[in-house]
Amino acid sequence: MQHTVTKAITFDGVGLHSGRAVTMTVHPAPEDYGICFQRTDVDGPDAVIPARWDLVEQSPLCTRLRNASGVELSTVEHIMAALIGCGVHNALIEVSGAEVPILDGSSVPFVRAILHAGLTVQTAPVRAIEVLCEVEVAKGEAWARVAPSDTLRMDFQIDFADAAIGRQTKSLMLANGAFVRELCDSRTFCRQSDVDTMRANGLALGGTLENAVVVDGDAVLSPGGLRHRDEAVRHKMLDAMGDLALAGAPILGHYEGHRAGHALTNALLRALFADPSNYRWVTCDQAQSARLPGVGVTRHEVPSAAAAPAL
Repeated sequence: MQHTVTKAITFDGVGLHSGRAVTMTVHPAPEDYGICFQRTDVDGPDAVIPARWDLVEQSPLCTRLRNASGVELSTVEHIMAALIGCGVHNALIEVSGAEVPILDGSSVPFVRAILHAGLTVQTAPVRAIEVLCEVEVAKGEAWARVAPSDTLRMDFQIDFADAAIGRQTKSLMLANGAFVRELCDSRTFCRQSDVDTMRANGLALGGTLENAVVVDGDAVLSPGGLRHRDEAVRHKMLDAMGDLALAGAPILGHYEGHRAGHALTNALLRALFADPSNYRWVTCDQAQSARLPGVGVTRHEVPSAAAAPAL
């Protein structure tokens, strides 16, 4: 069965790039509503932005949605990952500005609040997107593909010159709360040189050492170090989870990413949906529903998000 949040949940923070204060409230929504954002600083129907793959506007640093009226909302990937990872299918999300609040740079504040508030079971069955054949996209050395699977599986590989990150790989079956236990507390990361460049160009004005893992060569500059030794690849998987959630329904497929980012994952969804023979919509039976992300997870499984010693 579908689920929505039991009550409204409010988050206050700042936008990662603007540094401006922003309030976001996740509201319950009726069955078959899906996920929609609404800019409370914009009047009328133009304020609504459906959380959909075909409304993604290319951005190298985050996932940005833009509706037909040109109204935009940036950095939606962490809240989208939290929703799909907790098994929320329907929600209206009000945001007071052009960015979702960055909070600690991961999904764990959203996950913790959603699971603490609880979910309401709705009567409509869950519909999912079943991948029928392999689809791949590539750009340079980076590539992403999706192939048939009976649940959402993910393999990810990254390779950075900085020794504090280096080469990392991870594989997960993202059923039954694995996202909450394994990925949700992993923060966005960047190199100090990238921070300097972004700020020189008026970006990352809300970024701090508390809401991102900042590295410089072999040094982790963020206080307390890493939450996981492979926190970087875990965060890339978190981002991919949020970007895949823009498909509009849970995906039954095996996602693989190699140096992939937001733009490439969105390109993969566009390629998947470009050919109707690549996929089909299915109404999940009891067995399929039991393998979806978020099913059966409880708030006691949320990581403490306590930082491990720096490497």
